[in-house]
Amino acid sequence: MSSRERPAAVLFDMDGTLVDTEGLWWDACVEVAYGLGSPLGEADREALFGLSVEDAALHIAGGPGAGAVESLLTDAFTRRLKNGVTTLPGAVALLEALRAAGVPAALVSASPRPVVDLVLETVGGHRFRLSVAAGDSARNKPAPDPYLAAAALLGVDPAACVAIEDSPTGVASARAAGCAVIAVGLSAGMSGVTTVPTLESVDLPLLRRLGSPPEAVTPGT
Repeated sequence: MSSRERPAAVLFDMDGTLVDTEGLWWDACVEVAYGLGSPLGEADREALFGLSVEDAALHIAGGPGAGAVESLLTDAFTRRLKNGVTTLPGAVALLEALRAAGVPAALVSASPRPVVDLVLETVGGHRFRLSVAAGDSARNKPAPDPYLAAAALLGVDPAACVAIEDSPTGVASARAAGCAVIAVGLSAGMSGVTTVPTLESVDLPLLRRLGSPPEAVTPGT
């Protein structure tokens, strides 16, 4: 496959990558934990960053009862999303550029299907060839399964795809699947990962370059 034909697809994380939901997620976690008599602290905010609902429930429950906590978290998060969600800078423009170029886009999220479907109403489900939510693969992030599932459904090689993530958990998932990875808003210098401040720094030339070399590249070079 030539560089002009790459990437075969661009696989987007959702929360914190395409939409500004990190604060809503934290508020939902705080609400649920407080209701269970286990108030969260600042250290918990960092620990919960990028976690799936299942793993967040385990963190909050601390053991038995995680299943019930998972449902509470999903309900609390969904309730907040219904009040509206904001797309992050560059998100819609990048998705439209991919559509115009005929490059498939897929949404690969660790959030439950009801959450994903609500966000798709804001971002525009027509901009994605497909979406993968929690439960659509055997394991959630940081396992590679969600990205492998998306690539399989698209009929493409994960190694020919670029994944765009905003958390170490998501980056680990995409890298384990063999995708080239762009990390948005994370520390520069991550091995094998291209870092950018916002999606406004991501364009088709960068995505095409990432399809060929195994090492990370620097935007604008």
